[in-house]
Amino acid sequence: MQAFELELKRLESRLDELVGVCQQLKEENRSLKQRQDSLMADRANLLQKNEQVRARVEAMIGRLKAMETGG
Repeated sequence: MQAFELELKRLESRLDELVGVCQQLKEENRSLKQRQDSLMADRANLLQKNEQVRARVEAMIGRLKAMETGG
């Protein structure tokens, strides 16, 4: 009977350890998802700024070409 009790305590300890690992992984996963969301928002912002800069450069090129042909 004592061996059974010892094995039961060992399994209980191992289960507690696994529950702790699961909680740690859940927290890490939540943190990584937040980080991913933040990076995706940053990326979208950078793409928008890049598009604005490209449009401004194209407009400047258009004005320079107009000056060349007009002058």
